[in-house]
Amino acid sequence: MAMSRTDPDDDLTPTPRNRWFSRKGRLRRFVRATILICMVIAGAVFGGFLWFADSVASMRPPSATKADGIIVLTGGYLRIDQAVGLLRDGVGKRLLISGVNPSTTRAQIRKMTQSSADLFACCVDMGYQAVDTIGNASEAAKWIKDRGYASVVVVTNNYHMHRSLHELRSSSPETQFIAYPVINSDLARTNWFANPDVVRTMISEYIKFVAAATRDLTGLGKGNGLRSGPQSN
Repeated sequence: MAMSRTDPDDDLTPTPRNRWFSRKGRLRRFVRATILICMVIAGAVFGGFLWFADSVASMRPPSATKADGIIVLTGGYLRIDQAVGLLRDGVGKRLLISGVNPSTTRAQIRKMTQSSADLFACCVDMGYQAVDTIGNASEAAKWIKDRGYASVVVVTNNYHMHRSLHELRSSSPETQFIAYPVINSDLARTNWFANPDVVRTMISEYIKFVAAATRDLTGLGKGNGLRSGPQSN
């Protein structure tokens, strides 16, 4: 008895059952692709964080450097102390202390750093307008342009240095910025990843750094980070 042949086209008949399997196959491919993309992104983010953390932990101040000016981003008295010390040593001609609280006076900072009145009167400028790192860069860019400086030493904490340099170079791309990281503790010689406070700081700064880089890469707008109104003295 001859067996009837099945037309191959019968399998392609758009029955409800075939449509269901077709949708299920597309859904599986979509889920797999989504999982793969998420894994790649997660790997890139984690790898980037490892690079960032290792870079921060291995930062060291340059043994010898010379520049036209010095900029210190406020956020801790140790930063200002070191910046004033560099000015005293002749590393730069002038110092800009950026992001000073409006309620803080020049005299208070001078006493805190135990500096001479002559040094502050001669070579220290106070920046009261910056409210964040973007504002520091905006304030610094104007100061650099007004002074005609080509090279500037940047003083801030090591974990804050990458983002600071990114914003500074974005605001003043023609200027040579020399990193002078302030190191509160030797992260390279300690198990910093076992310290929750350090880990939180690292993650927070890494996220802010990635956000700043992504913002500039995508061309998203940003404010100038400055207070409105006249600058205090």
